[in-house]
Amino acid sequence: MSSMNLEKLFAPGSVAVVGASEKPGSAGAAVIGNLVGGGFTRHIYPVNPHSGEIFGRKAYQSVKDLPETPDLAVIATPIHTVPGIVKSCMEKGLCGAVVLSAGGKETGEKGAAIESEICRTIRNSDFRVIGPNCFGIISPRDDLNAGFAGWMPKKGGMAFISQSGAICRAILDFAAREHIGFSYFVSLGSMLDVDFGDMIDYLGGDPSVGSIVMYIENLCRIRNFMSAARAVSRIKPIIALKSGRSAAGAAAAVSHTGALTGEDAIYDAAFKRAGIIRVNTFAELFDCAEFIGKQPGPKGHGLAIVTNAGGPGIMAADALWDYGFPPAALSLDTLKKMDAILPPHWSRSNPVDILDDAAPDRYVQCVDILMQAKEVDGLLIMLVPHAVAEPEMTARDLADLLKKRSYPVFTAWLGGSDAETGRAIFNKAGIPTFDSPERAVRAFMDLYHYSRNIETLQQVPRKLPGRLSFDHVAARQLVDIGRGRKNGLLTETEAKQLLAAYGIPVNKTEVATDAEQAVQVAQGIGYPVVMKIHSSCIVHKSDVGGVVLDIREDEGVRAAFERIRQSVTFQYPGSFAGVGVQKMLPRRDFELIAGSRTDKDFGPVLLFGLGGVLTEVLKDRSIALPPLNRLLARQMIEGTLIWRLLNGYRNYQAVDVSQLESILIRLSHMVSDFAEIAEVDINPLLINEGRVIAVDARVSIATSFVEAPLHLVISPYPNQYEDQIDIEGVGRLTVRPIRPEDAPLLEEMFSVLSLTSVYYRFFNIMKRLPHHMLARYTQIDYDREIAMVAIDSSGGSEKMLGVSRVIADGSMKSAEFAVVVADQWQGKGIGAVLLSRCLDFAQSKNIQKIWAVVMPGNTKMLAMAKKMNFDIKYHHSRGEYELTLDLRRSGKNRECRAGSDNVGAVQEIG
Repeated sequence: MSSMNLEKLFAPGSVAVVGASEKPGSAGAAVIGNLVGGGFTRHIYPVNPHSGEIFGRKAYQSVKDLPETPDLAVIATPIHTVPGIVKSCMEKGLCGAVVLSAGGKETGEKGAAIESEICRTIRNSDFRVIGPNCFGIISPRDDLNAGFAGWMPKKGGMAFISQSGAICRAILDFAAREHIGFSYFVSLGSMLDVDFGDMIDYLGGDPSVGSIVMYIENLCRIRNFMSAARAVSRIKPIIALKSGRSAAGAAAAVSHTGALTGEDAIYDAAFKRAGIIRVNTFAELFDCAEFIGKQPGPKGHGLAIVTNAGGPGIMAADALWDYGFPPAALSLDTLKKMDAILPPHWSRSNPVDILDDAAPDRYVQCVDILMQAKEVDGLLIMLVPHAVAEPEMTARDLADLLKKRSYPVFTAWLGGSDAETGRAIFNKAGIPTFDSPERAVRAFMDLYHYSRNIETLQQVPRKLPGRLSFDHVAARQLVDIGRGRKNGLLTETEAKQLLAAYGIPVNKTEVATDAEQAVQVAQGIGYPVVMKIHSSCIVHKSDVGGVVLDIREDEGVRAAFERIRQSVTFQYPGSFAGVGVQKMLPRRDFELIAGSRTDKDFGPVLLFGLGGVLTEVLKDRSIALPPLNRLLARQMIEGTLIWRLLNGYRNYQAVDVSQLESILIRLSHMVSDFAEIAEVDINPLLINEGRVIAVDARVSIATSFVEAPLHLVISPYPNQYEDQIDIEGVGRLTVRPIRPEDAPLLEEMFSVLSLTSVYYRFFNIMKRLPHHMLARYTQIDYDREIAMVAIDSSGGSEKMLGVSRVIADGSMKSAEFAVVVADQWQGKGIGAVLLSRCLDFAQSKNIQKIWAVVMPGNTKMLAMAKKMNFDIKYHHSRGEYELTLDLRRSGKNRECRAGSDNVGAVQEIG
């Protein structure tokens, strides 16, 4: 689908209104009135077979009769007519349509069938559809109001996207009252075609958009959404208000893991992984967007609060405590400076109460000191109108001073008409201002969490000690066993074998089908032992009397066997198949839980937290989406309350967290590799004398209609592109996709590049790669780009010799490529091999064309392009070469061609 056509929808040269009418109250009349009223001066073509003229404009019988081809059609006709109209629009050559018509899938099967027909009509085309059942679209900068909005909102830098038309109406009213402007205002309706992911992709590339604000009821094409959001959130904030909080999704789950991973928690985890800020109210939605748009990110959570009344200061401090943070502790130097300008009985603490007789100059002096205080990361200035207070003059005096801010500074002028003028002054000066302490603190904390989230997204994960290895063959056999059972459950023994195949340490269990065999097994393991029911039918063993602990002698084994058999047979006749015998571990330091369940929308969802019988009572858990690396695994662990104990607390020794990280990463790999794994429940996961071990495990297998790894909403590392190659004069190299953990290798390679090589690659001279670029180049989305690296491991440690990357645009039809090889290894064919592997990736994604811009002096790149049959054009006006390769005509054997004498021609363009 084309992003170019989306651009034409929001900035059309002309518009056709299908179903236009002069009938008062009709949708067609509203659309034309709103287009004209919004200032749209380009051609508007009414289409209505029953009218000759509408509002002084000639009405056309059908789209095919229009004298020119508009870019956009706005369709306001009964839903059953829409498929035919869309087909006519496509035949005429329009770029897309906004379908206002209701009556689609929201009405039932008949409406859903109509939407399916529209989908079939536009499939495999570049024609885009917004809607149906939508409110319309607004682009204030292009004077486009194509929908039901009765007025054009102010121009601004905020883009708003919503599913609900009713919410759109409410938001427009709210924005008008709060003087909020928009760059785009889009109602997606049923999202038959254009969805949130498409819009994020499009808005992310528009420099006029400062922030993206969304009202979400549900998501579709979630993998596309996550891919777009992860890319765009690094460059501009995305804020979401998600409605429909519900635990209904967890009610049907059979395990602890299922009960602890409800729908709303999954959305939280997904938004966090994508870098999206989640808010809970309309007011917070716009406060957050405005605040982030106007303020630099804070370095920490140290907020200083200035007030002329004690009560509001306490309210602000309490609001900050609700987020787990105290106000910033003022240094002795700051207190000394304050003592010099404030009355003797000022608060001498934070909040800084400068007393109710504070004049404008006292505010200015106090604020100036705090703006220079190193311990302060943000500053909230409050004023309560007293008899001697001067809200307007104080605001005017502060406005100029606050423009010099280097960290977030914001105000709360409390009260009604007395404070309104002061708030208007701050708004005009671009300084966020609020009408309550709680609202102001909430906006600051949203900005703090956004800044921390961006920092987290750019952190470089460390490698685990040793290489991960898995027994895929054994795992596949066990998964197939589960697929063959009606309930899909593996026995505990089988579940542990599956975990062991992925390197997760387990307390080995052996099966005994009679009492004497159980005695023999127990003797072989060594007392004390634990006995559990061996069954693929029973999930919670303790609930049916299926567990006996701490058995220390043979007679105890016999008694336990009979006790379990009778209890289980009484409650579940025919389900007893024996017992599992395992070693009784000594003192337990911690009981944890780790697991996964497959959500119908998000695929596998991972869980970690406090385990044992209190799992569902205390609900101390953290969830995340696979795939995981070491950093993400650590964040999961740190997101629980039990982390404080795991990290060492009083008489609790700190545990080796790398073991837990390894288990979570291995679990992530397991559920990523097998789409059929519906649930995994490791409870308890014990820490015993510093060793982490899975004591009990349950695994449920179910039919998957999607093959791995397409069942994931985040693309995993594509290990199918890993290879070993031999290059003459270099030796054996590993060629593979780049990983986030490769940042140190990339940084080391960059440090040995000549300034010429750096300039040819980046069109700029840099002595080092900034951290954000290092993160950007190693933490990539494998759904839309690839970076292949050549790694030399011959010296005992890894060294990166070269990198090639291909980055697709929003349409996924065109992609830019780049190649850089360390100077010492240039001219040996490494770049050609890496680029060739990148082109394999591009073709697998159905990318049609790749291109690059090359400096004239970069002769080695030009020579490689000629050998690989690129089209080469020289632009005299720009002084640079443009290389393009049509992958639809490109053959498969590029590596052979790279060494051939077949040389492409160079075209010169003036």
